[in-house]
Amino acid sequence: MPGLGTSFGRGGATTAQQSLHESDAIMIMGSSMAEQHPVGFQWVVAARERGAKIIHVDPRFTRTSAMSDIWVPLRAGSDIIYLGAIINYVLQNNRYFHDYVVHYTNAPTIIREEFKDTEDLGGVFSGLQVDKDGQTIYDPSSWLYQGTKAKEGEPTAHHPAAGGHALRGAAGGGHGKDRGGEAEEPSEHQEDETLQNPRCVFQILKRHFSRYTPEMVEKYCGVPKEVFLKATEAFISASGRDKTAAICYAVGWTQHSKGVQIIRTAAILQMLLGNIGRPGGGILALRGHASIQGSTDIPTLFDILPGYLPMPMFEADANRLADYIKKHKANKGLWSNFDGYFVSLMKAYYGEKATAENDWGFNWLPRVTGDHSHFGYWLDMADGKMEGLFVMGQNPAVGASNGRLERKALSKLKWLVVRDLVETETAAFWLDSPEVQRGELSPDSIKTEVFLMPACGQAEKDGTFTNTQRMLQYHNKSVDGPGDSRSETWFIYHLGRRLKEKAARDPRPMHEPLRALTWDYSTHGSHHEPDAEEVLMEINGWTTADRKQLQKLTELKNDGSTTCGCWIYCGVMPSPDLNRANLREPKGKLGHGWGFAWPNDCRIIYNRASAAPDGKPWSERKKLVWWDDAKQEWTGEDSPDFVKNMPPDHKGKGKEGMWGLDGDQPFTLHGDGVAWMFVSSGLKDGPLPTHYEPLESLLENPLYPKQQVNPTAKKKERSDNSYAVSPADPRFPYVLSTYRLTEHHTAGGMSRTLSHLAELQPELFCEISPELAGELDIEHGSWVTVVTARSLISARALVTPRIRPLWVNGRRMHQVGLPYHWGWKGEVKGDITNDLLVISEEPNVRIMETKALVCNVVPGRHAEGKAALDQLKFYLQRPAA
Repeated sequence: MPGLGTSFGRGGATTAQQSLHESDAIMIMGSSMAEQHPVGFQWVVAARERGAKIIHVDPRFTRTSAMSDIWVPLRAGSDIIYLGAIINYVLQNNRYFHDYVVHYTNAPTIIREEFKDTEDLGGVFSGLQVDKDGQTIYDPSSWLYQGTKAKEGEPTAHHPAAGGHALRGAAGGGHGKDRGGEAEEPSEHQEDETLQNPRCVFQILKRHFSRYTPEMVEKYCGVPKEVFLKATEAFISASGRDKTAAICYAVGWTQHSKGVQIIRTAAILQMLLGNIGRPGGGILALRGHASIQGSTDIPTLFDILPGYLPMPMFEADANRLADYIKKHKANKGLWSNFDGYFVSLMKAYYGEKATAENDWGFNWLPRVTGDHSHFGYWLDMADGKMEGLFVMGQNPAVGASNGRLERKALSKLKWLVVRDLVETETAAFWLDSPEVQRGELSPDSIKTEVFLMPACGQAEKDGTFTNTQRMLQYHNKSVDGPGDSRSETWFIYHLGRRLKEKAARDPRPMHEPLRALTWDYSTHGSHHEPDAEEVLMEINGWTTADRKQLQKLTELKNDGSTTCGCWIYCGVMPSPDLNRANLREPKGKLGHGWGFAWPNDCRIIYNRASAAPDGKPWSERKKLVWWDDAKQEWTGEDSPDFVKNMPPDHKGKGKEGMWGLDGDQPFTLHGDGVAWMFVSSGLKDGPLPTHYEPLESLLENPLYPKQQVNPTAKKKERSDNSYAVSPADPRFPYVLSTYRLTEHHTAGGMSRTLSHLAELQPELFCEISPELAGELDIEHGSWVTVVTARSLISARALVTPRIRPLWVNGRRMHQVGLPYHWGWKGEVKGDITNDLLVISEEPNVRIMETKALVCNVVPGRHAEGKAALDQLKFYLQRPAA
């Protein structure tokens, strides 16, 4: 996630769940952790039992709220106002951790004179322009540090001939290493450690957040001033030399049109309070179930290679490896070995065929040519530009925004392969979907050939998960899968084997990458299942001369002598007999010896910051790693996330690589070695978080009336993806937010088919307050219809004070909550909540907005068949009563 990546250097959670029990306060916001991460929530409960204050900020009173000391209900989509007001309170009352801020953040750094803030330009930053494709983008050159220059080879909007910022705005995602902020060389920048220079980051920050006040929180978040102050004091009082506080978040922050900047706001707050890299502190990004973290580390994303190496882009990265390396390699810090990580990956892909003479196979890699994200290719699919699709471990017919559009788009394919445990709605879209029932699609006319292939469950296969705290855990197969079911490893391996055999028979150059690909894993059993540990060994890496397993990522070389499938995982299997992901002997308070956390089994990253600049712990109570003067090395209760033998007083000036950093610079993936309050490069929507309203909103932007929404967000508006008028569409007077339940799993394919889970949550419901129910004459348990600009669905009314009306800008505002797990298959059935949502793309990671839209609620159940479309048309044409 670039909100964390640009702030600290890595996009992963900065801490471990076990460390939460050492917290003096925990703020959970953008998550119902007790509901969605109940196993990890045990550590929150442990912290509370030790006296920590638990604060839950959420529009709904959930199971997490019930276990918290303070619940703060707020208006969905107003998170930056709320967090920005905490930042302003900290700054105005001098409650920040001064020594941490001066030494470990870029607060003293002076920014260029050309930089203009949103306060100067009415809601936008300097550099905003429109590219040749009509897209609103930023040229970040005015955001750079004073005394530095844009990194050579880094395109900006002023260099479109190089592929340029215009292409990056259109094609680039936001997950790669450059979202860690390597677009400039910050070694010669200017600083003011007194924090008084008006252009230093600290003073810019104070001005930027000066209008984010408790009064604004009360007026526009709907949070009474006294509640805000109580929660704020509880959190910031638990921070300092002898105390630490943690923040936990999940998709309640990410799934916004400004989601990355919400996370950035939290990061700035934690920097000010000195909570990063310390036990009981940090930011815990609560990833999705099982291996969502792993699916970005070993990516299923279109814009990165394993370990967050950026995918080369058409034109922007040209066809020469030297240009690509020059653009992405840094002089200092961990990214100074970018070429070692990349060449080792190419050797893992292509083995002996990757040589210095052919740039290690660089030109065999595909190029990013456009928006290849989920929504990008689904819109292409709807326009007839795609022929086929593999769907594995997903059920987009239920689980994705604007389900009507996505299901119709599937009908434009020539072929569709679905691998799952059961027949999902995606596999059956052509047969009995709402569109078929309503006459929008006909099974007789759909030409898509669907292949439904049975998949194994997790207990039926070997492999690893990488969980929310960057920890790999190996799982061993318990039983064989039933019938013809197969694992993903089996499916991908044998598909690749067949493709390689076909390529070997066809001498055309287009097949050269497949012919070169290494694909030689051992198989076992009657089904010829590939050996999952061999895959993990390849991911760990070995020396090419003697295939000796590598011990740590610092061994990776750029000369072809090492191979590594993912540099950040190096060390997980340092010998054929030692699979560290399969260890089950936890020791110490952070659980070392249970699994393997990247990097280097480090459980709390940036942990050099747990000690003062002189290497001594900030306090005995909060010690984690420290400098052992006798041994001349870093030691402590965690693996040091630092050069083990670099003394605290080391000076890196004039040096390169890791030794180019100083001994008191803990954030080793940034070229200046510090955490970034101000992000001078790497984000597409500004160097500082700014409040914008959701893409659909009932309010005018209270901070910047002339700039309603994030100027670089992509609405993807079209006839089949329509929006409400914003602000204040009279047809849609209520705020809509979607969420998940403990009892069901995402799109329901793994839970709605199980009788005991179906019994626990048997029916789709809509949470509304007693006040709204009274206004609309709705009884608890009766049917209601929820309408947006895209679709309409029906659900049972759950009338509950757990979701309250808020007083916002002088009027009462109602919010509506809907879980999204139901579809038309399984033991329990229901309408598809995600049909209500709109396809949109946050500018950095292209995620959709699901947590703050607008809707109408109407008593009664919607009509069936074609009459439902007539009913929707009626609601869209008439103003709300």
